[in-house]
Amino acid sequence: MSQRVSDESVRKDMEEIRNGASSRKHGDTLSHIHRVESPPKQTLFKEIKDSVVETFFPDKPLHKFKHQTFFRVFGLALQSFFPIFKWGRDYNLKNFRGDFISGLTIASLCIPQDIAYAKLANLDPQYALYTSFVTPLVYAFMGSSRDIAIGPVAVVSLLLGTTLSDEISDFKSHEYLRLAFTATFFAGVVQMALGVLRLGFLIDFVSHAAVVGFMTGSAITIALQQLKGLLGIENFTKKTDIVSVMRSVFSSAHHGWNWETIVIGLSFLVFLLLAKYIGKKNKKLFWVAAISPMISVIVSTFSVYITRADKKGVEIIKHVKKGVNSSSAGEIFFSGKYLGPGIRVGVIAGMVALTEAVAVGRTFAAMKDYPLDGNQEMMAMGAMNIVGSLTSCYVSTGGFSRTAVNNMAGCKTAVSNIVMSMVVLLTLLLITPLFEYTPNAVLASIIIAAVLGLVNIEAITLLWKIDKFDFVACMGALFGVVFINVEIGLLIAVAISFSKILLQVTRPRTAILGKLPGTTAYRNVWQYPKATQIDGMLIVRVDSAIYFSNSNYIKERILRWLSDEETQRITSGLSRIEYLTVEMSPVTDIDTSGILAFGELYKSLQKRKVQLIMANPGPIVIEKLRASKLTDVIGENNIFPTVADVVSTFGANGEGVL
Repeated sequence: MSQRVSDESVRKDMEEIRNGASSRKHGDTLSHIHRVESPPKQTLFKEIKDSVVETFFPDKPLHKFKHQTFFRVFGLALQSFFPIFKWGRDYNLKNFRGDFISGLTIASLCIPQDIAYAKLANLDPQYALYTSFVTPLVYAFMGSSRDIAIGPVAVVSLLLGTTLSDEISDFKSHEYLRLAFTATFFAGVVQMALGVLRLGFLIDFVSHAAVVGFMTGSAITIALQQLKGLLGIENFTKKTDIVSVMRSVFSSAHHGWNWETIVIGLSFLVFLLLAKYIGKKNKKLFWVAAISPMISVIVSTFSVYITRADKKGVEIIKHVKKGVNSSSAGEIFFSGKYLGPGIRVGVIAGMVALTEAVAVGRTFAAMKDYPLDGNQEMMAMGAMNIVGSLTSCYVSTGGFSRTAVNNMAGCKTAVSNIVMSMVVLLTLLLITPLFEYTPNAVLASIIIAAVLGLVNIEAITLLWKIDKFDFVACMGALFGVVFINVEIGLLIAVAISFSKILLQVTRPRTAILGKLPGTTAYRNVWQYPKATQIDGMLIVRVDSAIYFSNSNYIKERILRWLSDEETQRITSGLSRIEYLTVEMSPVTDIDTSGILAFGELYKSLQKRKVQLIMANPGPIVIEKLRASKLTDVIGENNIFPTVADVVSTFGANGEGVL
C-alpha cells in the first residue's frame, strides 16, 4: 500500500498550484492539477436576459433585422409571418408540375375521407369539405412545412364528436353546430397564442410513447365505431368504450344487421386494404392507394343508384349541400352557458391537432433535411383554425396519411395544398349532389382503412424493448382511450408523461465509479465490471441537476452508498473509506436546497471521519457553491477538476484494489 498524502502536504501542494507550480511528486510523476475556476461574473440582468433568450428565442429570430432599412425590415417581417413570400420568389414551373400532380392526388384521397370524417364529428359532410377548402389556403401562406397536407383528421374528428355530444346530445341541433365552430375558434386561439408567445416547447411534455398509445387507442376506437355503418346497425350506442360498442354490436346481431350493407362494406374494405398493400409494397404505385377511396365512392354510389339498394335497408348519405361555405362569425358562442365548454373542448382539440401536425411536420422535414419552424407552424395552425371557425369549418390539422401521399406524389412546396383546395372548391360547386347515393358502409370502410395506419405495432414493440416505463405510458393511454373515452385517454397520456418527468427529476440516478485498467477514465462499475474502485475512497456520480425536489434524496442515497460499501469492504478485510468523492460532471445546476443538502452531507461525513471531495463541478455549480461559502466549509483544496486528480492526490497511486 503506497503512502497517503497528509492534509498538510495537500495544502502545500494546492499552494504550489495556485502559485503556478506545474507539477509535484507523489510516488510517480503527477500531471499538473488545475484549480476549479469560476465563470466570468455576470450581472443579474444579463443572466435573466440569457435565460429568456435561450428559452423563448433560441433561433434568434430578431437577428436578421439588425442594421436593415425600414423597407427591408418590413419585407423580412412579411416573410417571417408569410413564408410563401420567401420561397415563392424562386418558385418555377418544374415545382408547380410536382405540386399540381400531388395536389390532385391528395384531393382524390381527401374528398371521400372528409365526407367520412364528418360523420365522426357528428357533422354534415359539407362542413368537412369546407374545412379542406379554406384551411389549406391559409396554411399555404403561413406554414413552413413543404409536405404537410391540411384538412380534417380522424382522431380530432372523433375527439370533437365525443366531447361535443357530451355537452349537447342532439347533434342535429343548431346549437351543436355553433358549439363546434366555437371549439374550433378557441382551438385556433390556443395554437396562435402558443406560437406568438413562443411556448412550443410545451408540446414536448407529451412523450412519444404517450402519443403512440393515444393514437393507437384512438384508431381502435374509431374502427370499432365504424361497425355501425359497416354492419348496417340503426340503434347504436353513443358511447365510445369498447365494452359498450361490442355490447351494442352483438345485441343487434339477430335483428339489426343488414346483409346487403355488410357485403358492400366488406367488399370495399378488402379492396381498400389491398390497394394500400400494393402502394406500400411498390412505392411507384402509391397512386393506387391514393385514388382507391375515390374509386370506392364512385363505384359504390353508382351500384347503389342502379340497384336502389337504399330501398333494401342500405344507409346512404342522402344529401350534401352544394355551394361554398357561408360566414359563421355570428354563430360562435362568446357568452352564455356554452362558452366554457367551447373553450375546454377547443383547448383539448387544439393541443391534440397541434401535437399531430408538429410530429408529422418534423418527420417529413427530417426526411428531406430542411428546417421546420415550430413556432411558425403553431401560428399557421392557429390562424387557419380561427379563419376556419369564421367560415363554417371545424378543427383542421396535418394528417399523416394524406401527408405521406402528398410526399410520395412529389410535392415540392405548400402549393399542393392550394391545388387540393381548388379541387375541393370545384367539388363543392359542381358535384356534391352526386354523393347522394354514397352508402355509409363505404365511408366506414374508408375510415377503417385509413386509421389502421395509426396502429403502430412496431413502435409499441420497440418501446417494450427500450424502456418499460415508456411502454407502460403507451399502454395507459391506449387502454384509457379504448376502455373509457378519448378525453380520459388523453388525460392519462399527459399524466403519465408528467409522472415520468417528475420521477426522473425527484429520483435521479447515481452510480459508483471505478477506474478502467490502463486508463485514467472512471466509469460506472455496474456497466464496466472490470473497473476497479480505489482503496480508502468511494467515488459517486450524480446524474442530474440538484434541486429542492431531489436534493434530500441525493444526500440520503450517497450516504446509503457509503454505508453499503463500508460494510462490504470491512467484511472483505479492506481499509475503511476515508474519502468520498462526488463526481459532478452531469450536475448542470444546483439550487439553495441542493447546497444545504451538501452542507448536511458534509456534516454527516465529518461525524464518520470521512472527507467530502468534489470533482468537476460545472461553471454554474461552482459559482453558486462559492457564493454560498460552502467551498470554504469543504475546503478549496478538496475541489478538483477531475476524478483522476482526486485519486492522484488522495488515492493509493491511483491504483484500484477492489
